[in-house]
Amino acid sequence: MGIFSRLGDIVNSNINSILDRAEDPEKLIRLIIQEMEDTLVEVRSSAVKTVAEKKELERKLADLRRESEDWQRKAEFALSKDRDDLAKGALVAKAKLAEAAESMATELARLDEALSKTNEDIGQLQQKLADAKAREKALVARHKTATNQLKVRTQLYDNRITDAFTRFEQVERNLDVLEGKAEVMAMGQKKSLADEIAELEADSKVESELQALKARLAAKSQPE
Repeated sequence: MGIFSRLGDIVNSNINSILDRAEDPEKLIRLIIQEMEDTLVEVRSSAVKTVAEKKELERKLADLRRESEDWQRKAEFALSKDRDDLAKGALVAKAKLAEAAESMATELARLDEALSKTNEDIGQLQQKLADAKAREKALVARHKTATNQLKVRTQLYDNRITDAFTRFEQVERNLDVLEGKAEVMAMGQKKSLADEIAELEADSKVESELQALKARLAAKSQPE
């Protein structure tokens, strides 16, 4: 089913308003452009037929006028020979031709008016089509930009998270090594008061660093 039911719908349409209500503007604008192009072909095809009809009528009208002039000449010739009866018959024939020519001239005027309206419609349709194509380019460019931005942001976000977890794991490994060394050093030895205080200070420093890293990781994990 078409978006527009007739040429007037296209000419009077507000493309921006239509697209703003669409779930898939890119798909809809392609359909609008296709329908406009199809309508343009139909209007031009109709105009070609009208022009051909007009040319045929013009030829027939020219023939009628030439024939009418010929009867005028014959009427004058008959009068010059004192044949009023023949002159009258020639004038009757001329009058019939004049009536037919008048009717044909009226039809030609109608065709001229129709062609003038068609020319106006084609101009408006072409403008609408150009506007639709420009809007399509803008939509495609906007979609491409948004897609690229999302891709870049996603990559940056993923990289930051990965780096943070890597650093976090490294700190944990360092902490394991430090704790292991402390345990080994303590084997077979009785800790002095100074050793216990030094160990407590070292554990506190590492624990503080671990908590700070966790806080930074949590902050960077929040969506931008």
